[in-house]
Amino acid sequence: MTSTPSPTDFDDISPASNIAIPDGFRPVQVGGAFIAHNGPLYGKWTGERLLLGFRVQDQHTNPLKIAHGGMMATFADMLIPCAAMYQHAMERRFLPTISLQMDYMGASPLGAWVQGEADVLKTTRNMLFGQGVVTADGQPVLRVSGIFKMGQLIGDGTATDPLGLK
Repeated sequence: MTSTPSPTDFDDISPASNIAIPDGFRPVQVGGAFIAHNGPLYGKWTGERLLLGFRVQDQHTNPLKIAHGGMMATFADMLIPCAAMYQHAMERRFLPTISLQMDYMGASPLGAWVQGEADVLKTTRNMLFGQGVVTADGQPVLRVSGIFKMGQLIGDGTATDPLGLK
């Protein structure tokens, strides 16, 4: 089991000194003002999988200088719908969350690169079921599964590269 870091464990890491983004990732605009305020988020399309990530900065942390559980939940809530836009043949729709389950497995300290990938497990006429894994600097920190409602079309529903990653 991972021990909980003390608040002084990360005093030597400043967001400005550790904001490098991994090769191939680009800033993405997804969601509304809430996500824009809590980002930035970055995406990468591998040709088969969408990878979504962010660098943990001060605004993402709790008093122990690790990513706040609320930030991780927000990220997880965006991960499955974003993966669905790229990895699943369907009309592009708004996918409001019906249910989101998360298992926190570790900490994401200030300066860590947090990255997630997800899969669509099943779709029905009204719902999408998915799951994903999130890592921090390559170590698993969060497992997520969710159910999303098939909402209204976004635009005409035909966008194949809504985050501009292809």
